[in-house]
Amino acid sequence: MRVAVAVSGGADSVALLRALAQAAPEIGLALSVAHLHHGLRGAEAGEDAQFVAELAERLSLPLHSHRVDTAVAARAERKTLEEAARHLRYAWFRDLLAQGHADVIATAHTLDDQAETVLHRLLRGAWTEGLGGIHPVIACARGTILRPFLSVTRAEIVAWLREIEQPWREDASNQDPAFTRNRIRHELLPQLAVFNPRIAEQLAHMAALARDEESWWEAELARVLPPLLLPGRPVRGGGRAVSTHPNAGSVGMELERLRVLAPALRRRVLRAAARQLDCVLNFEQTERLMALCEPEGTRRQQLSADLRAERTPRELRLVREAATDDAAETPAAVELPIPGEVSALGVILRTTLREDTAVPGAMLRTPRPGDRVRMRYSRAAKPLKEIFSRMQNGAGADAAARKVWPLVEWQGRIVWMKGVAVEPDPEVPFTVEELSGHMQG
Repeated sequence: MRVAVAVSGGADSVALLRALAQAAPEIGLALSVAHLHHGLRGAEAGEDAQFVAELAERLSLPLHSHRVDTAVAARAERKTLEEAARHLRYAWFRDLLAQGHADVIATAHTLDDQAETVLHRLLRGAWTEGLGGIHPVIACARGTILRPFLSVTRAEIVAWLREIEQPWREDASNQDPAFTRNRIRHELLPQLAVFNPRIAEQLAHMAALARDEESWWEAELARVLPPLLLPGRPVRGGGRAVSTHPNAGSVGMELERLRVLAPALRRRVLRAAARQLDCVLNFEQTERLMALCEPEGTRRQQLSADLRAERTPRELRLVREAATDDAAETPAAVELPIPGEVSALGVILRTTLREDTAVPGAMLRTPRPGDRVRMRYSRAAKPLKEIFSRMQNGAGADAAARKVWPLVEWQGRIVWMKGVAVEPDPEVPFTVEELSGHMQG
């Protein structure tokens, strides 16, 4: 088996490489080393790359190396640096497999990484598929990604490296509290360990249970879903019409069949139906759909900018709409650098970082269907129609003014809105100040 070991230079990946190199002759592995330079951390990252290259040479192993610009990718894809780095990393791993350089990519995720991942996703409101954490095995179109160290703790790894006198590199960004994962690692998990010293192990157990639960649900949905889904919309005289527009489509479900499903299964069916239209529902959107299944109440919900749900006497339908001509008349979104300033949509905004670290830019844009904002001291996010009705100056604004009302979106959430005191989000590492008027957010 040809195994490319992903080595960053840190303790975990260096230990994985040394352990596999030690076992390779006995179990028949043909090893190589894979190192990705993320284009971050300046000279320190270059020293990491040199360290990995020298280690590969000392072990007489081939080296695959590649460089990407994570900051540019994060801005272009509107992701955090962590998310963009992970995406680029795994895209390269899959390229190595697809090009036949290896049969397997081995990564050095540990039991501690698993615990941090589960907590991180729990804090962000993950469903059970997210609580499954890091999977031990990922099947790719060609080849496999394996995580052999998922049952090994970081402390065990460090102890072994010291025993064999193998140095490693320390990444200074792993101490930066601006990154949520670092705060989980250095602040939250130690606090939880006071209550349960085996908290990391317990979280890893929960991830294993969640993966098995999710596997069962996938099989159950594959059985239940096909007869429930009705593609397109019904037409007079029988039959159904299906849109041929690549960015539009709809799917229906008979209400009577939905209503007899247990709530857990009904949620799964609704979310799976949305995925048929390439849309992913969060908890709030799913609960709004659950309520729409009932005979009372509203018959229509705008779930997002391009996805709406509507109830007829017989069906619940999800409709994904293509961009309309009205959208072409809407002012284009403008990138808002962080930190930095921008003048657009009738406002001048300045962003200021709370921590000295690079983050992807935000977007200054106008309202879209499905936008919701959480006002300060409120319990939940509210639709913009309700926000406008509460605003002293917004109540008198006509429909045309509301269409071009400036908002700031970052990582899929609205973090600033002109004239509105938006509830601060501790996950947002910057502040927004309006310089062109008296209202600030």
